[in-house]
Amino acid sequence: MINQFQLRLAGARFLPVFFGLTLAVSGLVAVPAAVNAAGSGSSTATVNCPDGQVYDKQQKKCVPEESSSLDQDSIYETGQALAYADKYEAAIRVLKLAGDQSDPRVLNMLGYSHRKSGNIEVALSYYQKAIDHNPDYSLVREYLGEAYIQLGMLEKAREQLSEIERICEGRTCNEYQDLATLIVDSQIQ
Repeated sequence: MINQFQLRLAGARFLPVFFGLTLAVSGLVAVPAAVNAAGSGSSTATVNCPDGQVYDKQQKKCVPEESSSLDQDSIYETGQALAYADKYEAAIRVLKLAGDQSDPRVLNMLGYSHRKSGNIEVALSYYQKAIDHNPDYSLVREYLGEAYIQLGMLEKAREQLSEIERICEGRTCNEYQDLATLIVDSQIQ
């Protein structure tokens, strides 16, 4: 069960959602950054930062991850990119730099990174904090459901699926479909 579960989550389904983020072979992490294209509006570009650095939107360059000038979104986006690139410890380090530790996005990615690195109990705590701050955050509900599947707690996973259906007002959102598929797959094995 867990091997198929881990393979599904590690798949490329995340990459198109997050502005085409890619991981460079040299250990550089690509993160989204807005740039002004010839003075006529902005577009999304990819900036590669070496390990231990994050892209600072305000300074428009890579800076050490301890830098206090980083804005919340830069920290979150970098942490998210690291987590989805399977660099969980680096993601945790970066996400802990966020000025607003009650940001549900940050809490969710901390939960995701801890869960993927094997610390499910710690992950559950972060997911619950994210839900406490935003009960209608469907992505945290999906990831909490995935944690419950890993623990063999299918009824609790189904409860999260019901919450996602309520939040999305139906069964068509990605979070619902992804969790529903994982629940069914976990029952087949």
